[in-house]
Amino acid sequence: MACATTSASTTWNMSCLKSALPTIHPSRFSCGSYPSRLSICKTKCSSRIIQSFVGLAPLHPLLSLSSQDSTSFEHSFTVIDNGGRVFAMRHGRKVPKLNRPPDQRRALLRGLTTQLLKHGRIKTTKARARAVRKYADKMITMAKDGSLHKRRQALGFIYEKQIVHALFAEVPERYGERNGGYTRIIRTLPRRGDNAPMAYIELV
Repeated sequence: MACATTSASTTWNMSCLKSALPTIHPSRFSCGSYPSRLSICKTKCSSRIIQSFVGLAPLHPLLSLSSQDSTSFEHSFTVIDNGGRVFAMRHGRKVPKLNRPPDQRRALLRGLTTQLLKHGRIKTTKARARAVRKYADKMITMAKDGSLHKRRQALGFIYEKQIVHALFAEVPERYGERNGGYTRIIRTLPRRGDNAPMAYIELV
């Protein structure tokens, strides 16, 4: 096979290059026909594998397409972590939260119980009235017992000491024959402004 040459450099013609290449029939070409063309076939096949279907979600745009360690489609989902809380349904939990943390909620209930035992009748929201009824009945039950231990427990809950001593002095005579049900809740007009349901809670 002769080609045109010069003394300075060797010049190749297109006809010479085409004659040097082997003849390839397009009808019989496949990825495994010619071992010498393995590198070309590998690149074509790999490009088709990357663009194929990989799962229920498309590939994550930030991940590399050539990563071989991702065998599942879990990497395709975006994880959002903003520090939020997930709350389940509160089945069987009858503790009224009153939109307050535990320490503020206990202080609110102690103050409402003190004012109820002091004045005999107070006006508050319906939710707070239903929450404070349990603690008021508990204070009256401890006053009916009359022991020193119960008196010290009442002193640790009620804010004013004089109310505790007056409660322990009057309760046995007033509620001696009544077993529970020492308070009464009467609903009234909603509060002006936020339309919150209001109620009166009073001692029987």
